[in-house]
Formats: sequence, C-alpha cells, structure tokens
Amino acid sequence: MAAPITSTSRTAAEHRFFTAMALAVLVTVFVGFSRSFFLRPMFPDWPAPYETIFYVHGTVFAAWVGLLLVQTSLVAAGRTDLHRKAGVFGALLAVAMLILGTVAALIAARRATGFVGVPVPPLQFLAVPIFDMVLFPAFVALALFRRREPQYHKRLMLLATIVLTTAAIARWPGVFELGPLAFFGLTDLFVVALAIWDRRVLGRLHPVTLWGGLTLVASQPLRLVVSGTDAWLAFARWATGLLG
Repeated sequence: MAAPITSTSRTAAEHRFFTAMALAVLVTVFVGFSRSFFLRPMFPDWPAPYETIFYVHGTVFAAWVGLLLVQTSLVAAGRTDLHRKAGVFGALLAVAMLILGTVAALIAARRATGFVGVPVPPLQFLAVPIFDMVLFPAFVALALFRRREPQYHKRLMLLATIVLTTAAIARWPGVFELGPLAFFGLTDLFVVALAIWDRRVLGRLHPVTLWGGLTLVASQPLRLVVSGTDAWLAFARWATGLLG
C-alpha cells in the first residue's frame, strides 16, 4: 500500500493537483471544440450546428469549465471567501447547462440529419447526451449539498465536469472513428488520475472517487445498451416531440 504524503505538504500538493486537473479539463474542451466553436472563424468549412442555441450552450459550457479553474485557483490562493461568492454564479450556470444541454440534444435528435458528424440514428444517439444531463446535475447537486465538506465537494464538482468532457474528447481528430471505447476510455483517464491521487494521499479511494467514478464508468456501456431498446426509442420520440 502506498504511504500517504506528510500532512505538511498535503494541502499545497492537493491545491496543485486539483488546479492541474481543472486546467487539463479546460485544454481537453478547447481542443475538442476548437474547430466548431472556439476557433470557428479559422475553420469556416468545418461541420457545425447552425442553430443559435448551440453557440449559447457552447458559451455557457466554456464558462462552466473556466469557472472550475477559477474556483480551484481561488482555493489554492486561500480566497475561500471569493470562492463561495462565485459558487452562487456556478449554481446558476449549472441550471443553465442542464436546460441548454437538454434542449440542444433534443433539437439535434429531431433533425433529419441528426447529430453533426455522428453516423448513428439520432434517436438512438440521444441516449449519450441525455445520460450526461442526468449525471451532471446529480453530481453538482451533491456537491452543493456537501459544500461544507471540501474533500467531498471538490471531487463531486470535478466528476460533474468530467462527465461533460466526453463530448469534447469525441471531437478530437480521429477519436470518434475509433468508437465508444476510445472516447469513453479517454474520459475515464480523469477518473483514474483522481483514483491514483487518492491512493497517494489517503492510502485509499475517497468514497466520491469510488462510487461516483464507478457510476460514471458504468453509465457509459449502459447508455449504449439502453439506446437500442424499444423503450428508449419510444421515450426519445416522445421527448423530441415536446419541441412542437
């Protein structure tokens, strides 16, 4: 069993780790959405949605990921007072993310051409983002509930954001073509990094890392299995029909 690091260096190392994880998520998202969103003017011919809601969603998504880095940096700098104030904005962003993400997914699933660049029947593929829109608010809600317990709070917020990285990773050059094992597997490397950190500093997995990580990983094959069932397709037709 790995020996825990000394308490005198643990806090500083912990700040560096979570800040580095937030930065890694930010880079992951930027690379994935660079051609279709962040650097869109440089790639005018790259396939991208035409509906305005996707660009609003992209802006809110970018704000969420940026806020994660800001929040971890504030804690590292000892500005927990500002961290708490920014948390109110974060909660509002999370609500906006849930609404925009769900509506955007339904719009894409309702298109005759389906999701941009995804050669999978749209009602079937809808299971992928809808599962994200279940896990993301669940992790955020738990993080807010455990906000006075930093070790729970920070891991839950990180897991909530990791849920969202799959969409970016799948857009890395050549990754989507490799299939779900590639883009889900690369997403899970964030969970692996968190697990390694826990073993290093705690000598065990934190309950959030263990059960939250297992929930995230288990949801990946589950959504693929569910997506082809008659029950799911019936739900997807009903949900897309809500748009009128």
